[in-house]
Amino acid sequence: MTIQEARELVCNSGKMLLEKGYVSGTWGNISCRIDNSTMAVTPSGREYETMVPDDIVIVNYIDHSYSGEIKPSSEFKLHTEIYRSRKEIHAVIHTHQMNASTVAAARREVPPILDDMAQIIGPSIRVADYALPNTKKIVRATMKALKGRYAALMANHGAVCVGRDMKEAFTACDVLEKACKAFIEAEFLGGAKGINKFEAYIMHKYYLMKYSKQKKKK
Repeated sequence: MTIQEARELVCNSGKMLLEKGYVSGTWGNISCRIDNSTMAVTPSGREYETMVPDDIVIVNYIDHSYSGEIKPSSEFKLHTEIYRSRKEIHAVIHTHQMNASTVAAARREVPPILDDMAQIIGPSIRVADYALPNTKKIVRATMKALKGRYAALMANHGAVCVGRDMKEAFTACDVLEKACKAFIEAEFLGGAKGINKFEAYIMHKYYLMKYSKQKKKK
């Protein structure tokens, strides 16, 4: 992927995030990996509606340096740590979507209550401990919650979703919102009942290693 292609992808994806209602104003952020040391990420303080590809910031996720006068999102260090630690991940989306944010405010881990949640996100949706935004502590807490998962909640804050490409990261966002909504409503019906965690783990591995690859071949 060229730098220009990455800028266009992140810019267009940011507008899609806004259309879905997963962010508002200048909140949230989105990025994609370009190569073994650089990523493209949304800028700080820019509204998605008026954003253009040239606003997207190119960041070295090894040493955190960036080019140009526009600053990257204030939470870009979470993105850099994900790319440094998860070699398979090529897209990161941080959202404030409603149902996920509600469960994050309750600090409730979501068990594997839906098949597609288990397949795409993993055998549970963990909640990262609360920490002040833009700190090393929130990066550490979120990375811990995201281990072995394609989405995690951030206590009293929002959520982060990842993918091997941007489409998969958006799918994780959609499934996360669906699962959190189902979890909230199931609690009013006597409590959400999860499927067997081992079976959920197997479903996730099958999706990653076989099913998703079959879809790409079609």
